[in-house]
Amino acid sequence: MSGESPHPDYGETWVYESIVGALPGIRLPTWAALTIQLVVFEVAVVAMSWYYDVWNAAIAATVVVFVATIGSIEMLRISTLIRRIDVPPTYRALLFSSNMEVVLSVLAYIAMLTHLFVFDPQTAEIPLVTTLFGEDPPVLVVYLTLLILWDVCYRIGTGWWASVTGLWRSLRFRFDPETVRVFQRADLETWGFGVLQLVLIPFVLNQPVLLAALLAHVAAVTVVTAASVTLLQVRSRTPGATQN
Repeated sequence: MSGESPHPDYGETWVYESIVGALPGIRLPTWAALTIQLVVFEVAVVAMSWYYDVWNAAIAATVVVFVATIGSIEMLRISTLIRRIDVPPTYRALLFSSNMEVVLSVLAYIAMLTHLFVFDPQTAEIPLVTTLFGEDPPVLVVYLTLLILWDVCYRIGTGWWASVTGLWRSLRFRFDPETVRVFQRADLETWGFGVLQLVLIPFVLNQPVLLAALLAHVAAVTVVTAASVTLLQVRSRTPGATQN
């Protein structure tokens, strides 16, 4: 809401925001936290690729790290936009306090692991894991890979939840034109992050299931976001009118 502290209370944040703000005795500016996230992951990717000679995975991992970092930026931008205006308490609670983005992220992550370690080895002549890491994948490289995959899956889950709750908000409530513009911008930020994930296409072209899932995900976010933005405009109320 207007005039809120830049550091919202726990329980009114996405899990990512809570983790960033929970470091004892440390208060990092946003740009510093994001820079640390990017640098730590990328240095680890390059170092392990060099040490274990698995450069096949380095470029893909770098792109995934980039996507996850942009996802962090978008999460913070969206939350900042929404917190600077008066929003319906039910929408605020659904978006930030329900932790549903974690549930969706876990589902996406489990689906990813099932594909990589069960479905793909059973159906592909050379599994993707073998292509990237060789016949005997180094333990630390696999650990880092799974961590990076979780990072990006969490951002994807958050994007799903932001788009779904945005559509529900646009269906349920009417807002004045100024508030509509803020919500539309937040919705478009969510859509932009979904479209950004298309940069992953070159790395899944030979993985029809992953390619189909990626395209379906981006298409779904696009459709839901377009519906939300349109409903916001169509149902915009005149200033001073009572909110539904």
